[in-house]
This record gives sequence, C-alpha cells and structure tokens, in this order.
Amino acid sequence: MNDIDDLKELVRFMATSLVDDPDDVEVEAVDGDDATVIELTVAETDLGKVIGKDGRTARAMRALLSATSARMRKRAVLDILE
Repeated sequence: MNDIDDLKELVRFMATSLVDDPDDVEVEAVDGDDATVIELTVAETDLGKVIGKDGRTARAMRALLSATSARMRKRAVLDILE
C-alpha cells in the first residue's frame, strides 16, 4: 500500500465508524497541484453525522488527516461531497 491508500483508508475508517450506512461510504483521491484532495461521499441521511454540530466532526477529521499526511511528508485535504 502506498501513502495515498493509507490516507484513504484512514478517512474510510473514520467515516464508517460514524455513519448508519457504512456501505455507502466512498473515498476517492484526486491529485492536485500542491496537495492531494481526499473526497468523501456518504449517504444523504448520514451527511449530518459526518459534518457534526457546527462542523466539529468534519474539522476533527480534517485535523487528523492533516497531521497524518504531514508525518508522511505529504499534504492532503478532506472534501466532503454532497
């Protein structure tokens, strides 16, 4: 497994732990110019669980992803798609 796959698995693990329908969790990686964008898609009914109250859950997921990618000497950002 490479670093990008590890980051995708981290996001998948966090998301499936939060949602009611883990089978609808999809994670894709898109290479950008200066960072890798990790795109997370969940069921419409689970969107609120992933974002959290005032965006706290999403902010925490982004912080974990940022810290993990920094240790790998990479830059990754999380994009939650509707």
